[in-house]
Amino acid sequence: MPYDDHVLPDGVRSRFIRNVNGLTFHILEAGKPEKETPVVLLLHGFPELAYSWRKVMPALAAEGYYVVAPDLRGFGRTTGWYDDYDTDLTPFCLDNHVNDMMGLMAALERSHVEAVIGHDAGASVTACCALIRPDVFRAAVMMSAPFTGPPSGDMKPDAVHDDLANLDRPRKHYHWYYSTREANADMRRCPQGVHDFMRAYYHHKSADWAHNQPLPLSDWSAPELAKMPTYYIMDLNETMAATVAMEMPTPAQISANTWLPDKDLMIYSIEYERTGYQGGLNWYRCRTEGENNKVLSQYAGRTIDVPTAFIAGTSDWGIQQVPGALEKMQAEACTDFRGCYLVDGAGHWVQQEQADAVNARLIEFLSALP
Repeated sequence: MPYDDHVLPDGVRSRFIRNVNGLTFHILEAGKPEKETPVVLLLHGFPELAYSWRKVMPALAAEGYYVVAPDLRGFGRTTGWYDDYDTDLTPFCLDNHVNDMMGLMAALERSHVEAVIGHDAGASVTACCALIRPDVFRAAVMMSAPFTGPPSGDMKPDAVHDDLANLDRPRKHYHWYYSTREANADMRRCPQGVHDFMRAYYHHKSADWAHNQPLPLSDWSAPELAKMPTYYIMDLNETMAATVAMEMPTPAQISANTWLPDKDLMIYSIEYERTGYQGGLNWYRCRTEGENNKVLSQYAGRTIDVPTAFIAGTSDWGIQQVPGALEKMQAEACTDFRGCYLVDGAGHWVQQEQADAVNARLIEFLSALP
């Protein structure tokens, strides 16, 4: 079923698009869908949904764009993907997400989009869309996750995981935790329940958590990585649910939250209680098990040559979690880079925490396109 109108902002609509690369896509849309209206495509991250763009869509539609935000493969009300751990990972690889977006645009009878904009894991899809099919995706904005270019070959063994486990305070990287068989059940069946887990997770990675004060890391080594908060570099024997539970906001903090009030958070918790997290976790496995490297290495040496920009919160550790990535994106990976914008008062969920500032930057970027 599509969303009821009362849960969406005025002008945002919910519907399904069938027979798209093996999926039935649930999308949110805003603006006039006429053929002459330029399209902006919005791609969410983890653990998010198309709903994450609810504060962006009306602003872009008011500027004359037809705005489309899908629940991506593995998420929300989009169906046709398999949610078990033992499924074939190939459909979850980044190149097939590009195929998904190509298919979605074809189903909407569009030959190209004005810009593709992605947050978190959606930023990786955005980058690959612009890299692989610049004729279709004619501009790109990445949020929170810098893109450093396609890999040059297969993944090599990484000793940093043993080094993390051998620290005086033993640790582990959250990507590799998310790749374990247990991770989905750890979150879906956590003691505090999905709603409180999501509340703590969103709080912990936001500017509301006072300890989010990111700084550049000198290298990819255990001592440097261990400077990051526990939602990225976890204690070795903890689950993610237990990790964020230690930072659960107080009832007063929850009631004072204006960027994600409980009625909005309920949309996420209802969906994830229903679907679980495995679809999104399979995205991480494509990275940690080397599947993305295999398919993207054929593009080694390519750059993104369409107009690009980057937006993130000043309190977002995501921009520093890969040492040097923010700089390499601007200097090497993108040849027509238009600006790196760090937004005060925002952590990882920048388009939700500081929507007005993000909307202003997006409109400025879009209005300058040819």
